[in-house]
Amino acid sequence: MPAEVFITRQPLVNRQSKIIATRLRLSFPAGVDPMPAAAEGLGALADVWPQGEKSVFVSSGAPLSPELLNWEIPANATLEVHPFALTTGDGTLLGELKNRNPSLCLDFGEDAGEALASGLHFRFIGFDVDAYTPAQMAALVAKTQQVGIPVAFNADTPQEFQACMDAGVSAAAGWFFKNLTAPAGKTLNPSHAHIVRVLNLVRNNEDTGKIEAALKQDVALSYKLLRYINSVGFGLSCEIQSFKHAVTILGYEKLNKWLSLLLVTASKDPMAPALMHTALTRARLMEALGHGVVDKSEYDNLFITGAFSLLDHMLGVPMEQVLEAMHLPEPISEALLGRGGLYGPFLDIALACEDGDGTRLIQQAGLLGLSAAQINKAQLEALSFADKME
Repeated sequence: MPAEVFITRQPLVNRQSKIIATRLRLSFPAGVDPMPAAAEGLGALADVWPQGEKSVFVSSGAPLSPELLNWEIPANATLEVHPFALTTGDGTLLGELKNRNPSLCLDFGEDAGEALASGLHFRFIGFDVDAYTPAQMAALVAKTQQVGIPVAFNADTPQEFQACMDAGVSAAAGWFFKNLTAPAGKTLNPSHAHIVRVLNLVRNNEDTGKIEAALKQDVALSYKLLRYINSVGFGLSCEIQSFKHAVTILGYEKLNKWLSLLLVTASKDPMAPALMHTALTRARLMEALGHGVVDKSEYDNLFITGAFSLLDHMLGVPMEQVLEAMHLPEPISEALLGRGGLYGPFLDIALACEDGDGTRLIQQAGLLGLSAAQINKAQLEALSFADKME
């Protein structure tokens, strides 16, 4: 992918708190002709494009033009188009869209009526949270829901997300669930504390029998561990049938990684599905970006750092208190507490992939000497990994 194009993303979350689609947003530095660069760049991602039923919205960050349609658009991709692009110009874009008939989302705005009368089929109608009051959005959703599935963009707070749901949209895109804070003084609940105890035993290389005995105190925990180890996301060549077998095949370091997933997926928070998906995406992204940059022995720790980066949200306990209960390597704790360290720059990139305009992502990429191609491919591969782990 050309170095001039960086991708950031927003998840589309439904009222059940599940991520049902992803919105990719393209960023272009000054002086770059965006649509040809976007077509070339998106085309280079064909081998890592997320498969399955989830829609992938593409927000070009610039007025849509016919050059973007040189991209071989995947079946699950949805192009966002603003009415301005359809109601101005010589009609070439409108004609090309009718010929190609891709999945479209009309970004509702001025001249939307003319765009809706253009003869194009819009699968989705998108409403920017910043452009409408909740009452206005509810009225517009009621008027357009027969034309396309209503979705909202840029829901940055839990209140904005709830207002979107109340307005009748099917899903809202944004990182509102990261803006919840854990109450001070709260402690880990017993089930979470038990997983932490088992993790500490594994990390301290305790006797296999001792760890297995701790696991057997929670049958559900043992079951979930084996389920995750054998999941398609990890691609093992044989089925792991017991904890002892897992130690034999994986070793303590890998087992530490898989057990860490149990803690990530143990939350009962209403936003747990979205939080878990985001944490797993960060984990795989950081692990992938570490290849060739840090020693192989650091890969699993990069994964764990990303996976644990939302533990305070998922467990409802401040990060400092979570880390007090765990015996994590210092570089992981440093990164999670915002103090940098070896893994800090990788976590910064993972967080920058969730920003809006791409400026921070471009800056962070330069610090690690990573290209847009490396980051974009790793991010889409990480999204696929998180989807499989659901």
